[in-house]
Amino acid sequence: MRAVSNGILLVFMASLALTACSRNPEPRLLNIKSSTRGPDEFAILPNKPLQQPANFTELPSPAPGTQNLVDPTPNEDAIAALGGNPAVVARGGVPAADIGLINHASRFGVSTEIRQTLAAEDLAFRQRKDGRPLERLFNVNVYFRAYERQSLDQYAELERFRRLGVRTPAAPPEELQQ
Repeated sequence: MRAVSNGILLVFMASLALTACSRNPEPRLLNIKSSTRGPDEFAILPNKPLQQPANFTELPSPAPGTQNLVDPTPNEDAIAALGGNPAVVARGGVPAADIGLINHASRFGVSTEIRQTLAAEDLAFRQRKDGRPLERLFNVNVYFRAYERQSLDQYAELERFRRLGVRTPAAPPEELQQ
């Protein structure tokens, strides 16, 4: 009986050691995997609806490589939805109304390497919070525990806003919360 329990313990320790040794240099805290090879639903952009122009003679002549009038333009649509002017941004400029905002946001300087810096800091954070060996062995999500200190308690914030007198029309009424 003792030999069997020692054998089980030996197999368990070997699998634990193998799990600890096989660290991925790019840790993934949230383990989401698709079991199918279906299409990526976020890559599919529907065309804009067809519209009849007021005058058919004013339509641009078709040319290879030019954009169709019904082709999706997600960046321009997002800019317009947020109240911006897509034509100004398409020219590569900054709208005059936003110059003050940009000057205020960059008043302490602008780092040209901010993306590389944040990527390195995030990689170091994810490597520190990659989970324990058994969590990695059984592919357990450690994302929420890793980012728990950085998360916002939405109900406490909502209550704080309400005490300050801020209108929260999109939030549920107090009697429906929790």
